[in-house]
Amino acid sequence: MAKFQPGDQVRIRVGVPPTHFRTPEYVQGKHGQIETSWGPFPNPEGLAYGGDGLPAQPLYLVKFAQTDLWKEYKGAAQDTLLLDIYENWLETI
Repeated sequence: MAKFQPGDQVRIRVGVPPTHFRTPEYVQGKHGQIETSWGPFPNPEGLAYGGDGLPAQPLYLVKFAQTDLWKEYKGAAQDTLLLDIYENWLETI
C-alpha cells in the first residue's frame, strides 16, 4: 500500500549506499510534491545485483521546483522537474 498520496509534500532521503542506487544526488535532501503514485515495482537497487527486488517498492512521480534544486537557476520561477522516485527514498515532512 502506498504511504503517500498526490499533493503530499516529501523530503528526499540523503544517502549514498554502497550498492547501485537510483535517486540522483542533486535531489537528495530537497523537498518535493507527490504528483502520481505508479504502484509497486521490484526495487532496482536489489535487481541490480541479481536479487529479486523484493519487497516491491511503491514508485512515485515527484515534482520539484527548479529554483529549489539549482541556486543559480535563471529560468521561469514556475519551472519544475519531475522524477520517478521509490518510496524507500521519501520522508514525510
